[in-house]
Parts: sequence; structure tokens; C-alpha cells
Amino acid sequence: MKTTITLILAGLLFLAGVCTVSAGDAVQININTASAEELARLNGVGPTHAAGIIAFRQKNGPFKNPEELMQVTGIGPRTIEKNKGLIVVEHPAKKLTHE
Repeated sequence: MKTTITLILAGLLFLAGVCTVSAGDAVQININTASAEELARLNGVGPTHAAGIIAFRQKNGPFKNPEELMQVTGIGPRTIEKNKGLIVVEHPAKKLTHE
């Protein structure tokens, strides 16, 4: 049962494009699509900063590069440096509209 749940969760994360696995098995986090829980996994980012990242993203649109995280209150250059190999910046898929 636990294996099935684990496989389902892993599949959902893969389909969402939120994380990828690199050669070193480090989980990368797309800061443009990650949930608060996923963002809180970054070094130096807890629930409060994760909520701030999401609020900033909703107000200003997707991040163009990891350094833009420094515009979020409480996120500085050390946080970016500590997470250099973990942060991914991919733009969320746009929904097609029919006219």
C-alpha cells in the first residue's frame, strides 16, 4: 500500500513538472510552479518564506531567473547560493483558450 501511494505521488510530481531528478539524485524545485510545501524544502526557506514566494509570484508573475527570488522579503544571496543546484526556473504551461 505504501509503495502504491509513493508511486502515485512520484508520478503526480513528475507530471506537474515541479521536480526533476538529476544525476546526483537531488530534487530540483521549479519556483514558478512549486507548492508552499515544496518551496519549504529549499535550504533556508521555511513555511513563511515559501508563502512569501508564492504571494510574490502571484502578484508579479513567474520568475525569470533564481536571482529574482531576492525580491521576496527574507530571501537573500546566501539563500540563492545554498540552493544553486536545486532551483529550476521553468515557465508554467499556458492554457489554450478557444474563441
